[in-house]
Amino acid sequence: MLSLPLQAAEKPWSHGRLQVADNGLYLQHEDGMPFFWLGDTGWLLPQRLDRDEAQHYLEQSAREGFNVVQIQVINGVPSFNRYGKMSHPDGWNLSEASKPGEYGYWEHLDHIVDTAERNGIYIGMVCIWGGLVKGGLMDEAQAEEYGKFLTDRYKNKKNIIWIIGGDIQGDVKTGVWDALARTIKANDPEHLMTFHPRGRTTSARWFADRDWLDFHMFQSGHRRYNQRMGNKDYPIPDGTEEDSWMYVDSVRKHTPIKPVLDGEPSYENIPQGLHGADEPVWTDKDVRRYAYWSVFAGSCGHTYGHNNIMQFIRPGLPGAYFADGIEKPWYVAIDDPGRLQMKYLKRLMLAFPFFDRVADQEIAVDNGEKYDRIIATRGNDYILAYNHTGRPMTLDLSRISGREKNIWTMDPTDGSLVYIGKTDERHYKLIPTPGKDLVVIAVDSDRRYLTPDMKEIPEAGIPLSDAKDLTE
Repeated sequence: MLSLPLQAAEKPWSHGRLQVADNGLYLQHEDGMPFFWLGDTGWLLPQRLDRDEAQHYLEQSAREGFNVVQIQVINGVPSFNRYGKMSHPDGWNLSEASKPGEYGYWEHLDHIVDTAERNGIYIGMVCIWGGLVKGGLMDEAQAEEYGKFLTDRYKNKKNIIWIIGGDIQGDVKTGVWDALARTIKANDPEHLMTFHPRGRTTSARWFADRDWLDFHMFQSGHRRYNQRMGNKDYPIPDGTEEDSWMYVDSVRKHTPIKPVLDGEPSYENIPQGLHGADEPVWTDKDVRRYAYWSVFAGSCGHTYGHNNIMQFIRPGLPGAYFADGIEKPWYVAIDDPGRLQMKYLKRLMLAFPFFDRVADQEIAVDNGEKYDRIIATRGNDYILAYNHTGRPMTLDLSRISGREKNIWTMDPTDGSLVYIGKTDERHYKLIPTPGKDLVVIAVDSDRRYLTPDMKEIPEAGIPLSDAKDLTE
């Protein structure tokens, strides 16, 4: 397969700016091209990486299919970058934050944004981390000044997505968040905006009615089923902490309907629950589960995270949450299996008609609970079902069109396809390999989104204009 150099390949914004699709569930470009958000949490990218390192990270991210990188614009007031330059040389008076001839903090951020643009990546700008606002380091007036500063600098960049909040509940300093969001939206109505909430909460809990919020975000967090820890405000019941699909369902109860995605699930290689060195770490299989559960529940995309990457640790730089920069620096972690496997989910979702897809749990017959839950999504003529544990499963194929269906399985670890055959059964039974997760694909046999000889889904999928009846 011929591939173009990353910087020569077509950029997403060549299809126009990002916007919410007409059905309110997904994202698209102005010309109708679907946009499946595949993000990475590169929180400390502006502070921890130099120019060459940032370029390496962004180029590798693009090669692996990531089209969004979420960053902390500042993680302190002031914040310092790899070159020792500060973000706030004169407090919140940012009029002279950039000095002629000096490669300062904001020039380095400019370089990161421009490098991401060359690689076809959107920068999800978390403008200021929530703990700083909670600590009183930015008030409403300062939020308005900061919002204007940011939009004056970045509103003409093609690859910006604004993220208000930053690991915080929306009822903490709500006025500051509203002031920041309204200011940015007033000065830059062209770029999309969301709110990044605290773990196990959703933006819909506080901001469902805000005009400035284009799509919702939730943080499913890093806890196991038994790590509730007493918070009564979570939108999910006790004992369901890992059920990321529940957050999607909870958002759907709010109006107006807006797209939603998990902006921070459990990270690869982070202790379960964060704070115990003796706890097991989340693995590639866990991050796959979070991704497929969320997307098949109806999310418009997904953000991956890695403990060693989000803080860009390296030898000599201590890591939080027991990450070891000698054992696994960030530039080694970018090749960890869970991260490399996310692109197969993106390819899968873009291989089928995008906007008619809905979550449909009626597909899974005699469903299980927790890890044994089969989660399914479908269009009018295709079904996708994810099985995390490899348990025996039965799918109701009558939920889509077609007297006969073609059946494939996809291995989410390497994207490989296996054609099982054609069936006219309503209740299709499959006994997978126990303990191994997989995706089952069923397609109306008159459609050729996939063909029996395909060994994997191509990077760009099959153009929908080519998805014709096989009898033609």
